[in-house]
Amino acid sequence: MRVLSRYLLRQLVLPFLFGLAALTGIMLLNVISRKFGELIGKGLPWGVIGEVLLLSLPFIVAMTLPLAVLAAVLYAFSQLAADNEVTAMRAGGVSLSQILRPVLAWAAVMAVLTFLFIDQVLPRSNARLRNLTFDIGRKRPTFALQEQVINPVPSSQYFLRASRIEPGTGRLRSVTIYDVGLADRRRVIYADSGLMAYTPDGRNLNLRLWDGTVEQTSTGQPGEFQVTRFDAQAIVVRNVFDTFERGTEELERGDREMTSCELLGVVDSARREWDAARAWRDGLARHDLRVLLDLPAAAPAPAPPAAGPASYRGLYCGAFAAVARALARETAGAAPPAQPAAPATAAAPGAAVPAPAPGVAGPSTTPNLDKVTLAAAQPPRLAEWGLVVGATEREDQAVKRADRYLVETHKKWSLSAACLPFVLIAVAMALRFPRGGMGLVLGGGMFVYAIFYVGLTAGESLADRDFVSPQLAMWSPNLVLAVLALVGLWVVNRESGSTRGGDLGELGDLLRRLLRRGR
Repeated sequence: MRVLSRYLLRQLVLPFLFGLAALTGIMLLNVISRKFGELIGKGLPWGVIGEVLLLSLPFIVAMTLPLAVLAAVLYAFSQLAADNEVTAMRAGGVSLSQILRPVLAWAAVMAVLTFLFIDQVLPRSNARLRNLTFDIGRKRPTFALQEQVINPVPSSQYFLRASRIEPGTGRLRSVTIYDVGLADRRRVIYADSGLMAYTPDGRNLNLRLWDGTVEQTSTGQPGEFQVTRFDAQAIVVRNVFDTFERGTEELERGDREMTSCELLGVVDSARREWDAARAWRDGLARHDLRVLLDLPAAAPAPAPPAAGPASYRGLYCGAFAAVARALARETAGAAPPAQPAAPATAAAPGAAVPAPAPGVAGPSTTPNLDKVTLAAAQPPRLAEWGLVVGATEREDQAVKRADRYLVETHKKWSLSAACLPFVLIAVAMALRFPRGGMGLVLGGGMFVYAIFYVGLTAGESLADRDFVSPQLAMWSPNLVLAVLALVGLWVVNRESGSTRGGDLGELGDLLRRLLRRGR
C-alpha cells in the first residue's frame, strides 16, 4: 500500500500544479483586463501598477486552490480508470476505501494549507490593496475625465464637458465649462478646442481654450445677459495634486481584511454587547413593573458602555498571540527605554491649601437637603420610551454584527474544508465516467465548483439577512456535495469496475431519460 499510495500521490502533483497555474492565470488576465486601462489612464508608475496586480493575486489563489484540487483528482482518476489501473487494483484485492485513503490525506493537507493562506495571507493583502486603492483614488489626473459627461474639476467650482478628450496629449474638442464658484453670477464658457496640462510640480492644472465665448448672467440683474468672445483664454486651477502620494495611516479593516482570530474577537465583543443590552432592557422592564405595582423603584439604569474588543482565544489563536507578544517584546527591547514620568507629590504636612476663588464654592460632603426632599417627593415614573427603543436597537445591532463576522469566519473554514468533498465527488465522477476525458475535467469540475460557489454566495446573503444561521448557511454546500459524493461512491463500489461505456454520452442519455420521466 505504501508503493500504491506514493504512486497515486505522484499522479496528483502535476495536474494540481498545472490546474492551479492555468486557473490563476485565466482569472488574473480577467483582473488585468478590467483594471489595467484604468491604472494606465491615471498615469501611475509601473511599480504601483505591478503592486496592485500582485496584491490582487492572493484573492485569486484563494478561489483557485480548491478548484485545482478538484480538477487534479478528476484528471488523475479519469486516466487511471481509462487505463484499467483502478480495475487492476480492485482485482488485486485493493478496496475503494484503501484507494481513497492517501487521496483524502492529501486533501486534508491541502485544506490546512488553504486555510492558513486564506486566514493569514489573504486578509493582509486585502488590507494593503484597500489602502493602495484609496491612495490611487486620491490622484486626480486629466485622463480620468470622461467624454460627453459633465466632470467636476477637483478643488474648484468648475464643471467641464468635452466631446473628445485625447489621453495622450490632453487636447479637448467642443469644450463647455460651467463656473458656479461666484455667488452673484453664473458663467458658461464655450470653446472650439482646448488643451489641458499640469505644471511641472503636478499641483496646478492649466486650461488653454481657443475660439470661444463666455456667457454670463447676474443674479442681481436678471434682465442682463453678457456675451464675450475670445480667441484664446487661459484658466488656472490650483492645488489639483496630480502626484501619487501614499497615505501614512491604515484604513479601518473590514471583515474581509481580518483573520479568523480577529473575527472571533469581534463576535465575542458583539455577544457581550448583546448581553449588556439585554440586561439593560430587562432592568428597564423591572423598573416599569415596580412603578405600575406601586412598589419602591429607583431611577432606571443608564445605558451600559460599549463592549471593548476581545482578545485571542483557543489554541490556534493563542499560538499567534504568543508569537505577536514575542515580536512585541523584541521590538520593545530594541527601542530606547522610555523616561519614567515624574510621580505626583502630595502636599506636605502643614502646607497651606489654596482657598477657593470668590464666588466659587469649595468641595463639600454635606448633602443638599432641599434637593433630596424634592427628589423624594416626586413620584417614580416609567422609563422613557427612547431608552427602551435604544436598548432593543442595541440588541438587534449586536446580533447582526455578530452574525456578519461569524459568516466570514465560517466562510474561511468552509472554503478550506471544501477540498475533502471535492476529492470524494471527483473520485466518484471519474470512476463512473472513466472515458470522460478533458470534457469531464473541465465541464464536470466547473459544474461542481459552480454549485458550491453559488451555494456559498446565496448562503452568505441569507445569513446576512438573518434568514438562516451562519453555520448552516456556510456549511450547507459542503454537506450537499459530501452526501452526493458518498452516494456516488456507494454506487461505484457496487459496480464491477469495468470501463465499458462510461463516457459523457451516457451521462447525456441519463439526463434525457430523467427529463422524459419528469414530463
